[in-house]
Amino acid sequence: MIYSTKGIVLRTIKYGETSIVVSIFTELFGIQTYLVPGVRTPGKSTKAYLFQPSSLLEMQVYHNELKNLQRIKEVKWSILYKNILSDVIKNSIALFMVELLQKTLKQPETNENLFHFCEDAFLHLDIARKEITANFSVYFSIRIAQISGFSLQNNYSEKKNIFSIKEGCFVEENLAAAEFITPQLSRDFSEILKAIHPNDLSEIKMNGKTRSAMLKTMESFYGWHIPEFGKMKTLNVLSAILS
Repeated sequence: MIYSTKGIVLRTIKYGETSIVVSIFTELFGIQTYLVPGVRTPGKSTKAYLFQPSSLLEMQVYHNELKNLQRIKEVKWSILYKNILSDVIKNSIALFMVELLQKTLKQPETNENLFHFCEDAFLHLDIARKEITANFSVYFSIRIAQISGFSLQNNYSEKKNIFSIKEGCFVEENLAAAEFITPQLSRDFSEILKAIHPNDLSEIKMNGKTRSAMLKTMESFYGWHIPEFGKMKTLNVLSAILS
């Protein structure tokens, strides 16, 4: 059957001399893999440039639940970004977001709430002011965890002032076990946990060192909760750019 669905491009690899295989987070089917033949052939109407990581697409697709490799009938950009593909900082953040989605979306299960949040997040990043852009990667990594159902609570208080990475909440200092972060970083972390919308980030002041530490904290958090999560390849580049 043919379905119309939106999609967010996560990864594209060359296949043969003229084709590509694309991993796409779709609105209707969750993460899916598509074989797109002939798009690297000059003169074809469907071009490989549509499938850059983070691109937002509108697609008509053939979908068969019994197959691991699907096919696309028609595709076009849903939105053509103004800045993400050309701005070095925003593109680096977008690639971080894409990698995080690749590591967290393991099964082809429909999650429309998560898809709509991600679509909205990329659109906000594209037009975000500098002060919002600076904190966007931390915000996105936190919100993805919360929407995906991982326990991540903002129960910070004067008494419970240490964030436990394993527990995903703030605990008393004398009860902190396994991995945890310092009281100062815990306090800063509690502030960004309050952000519900990207515009809330404009009120949060952090330096590059603090942002980098928070991204490492979230990397460790995901590592506790997702088997074989591993290390984020984009994290070092992003930390350097945002410092």
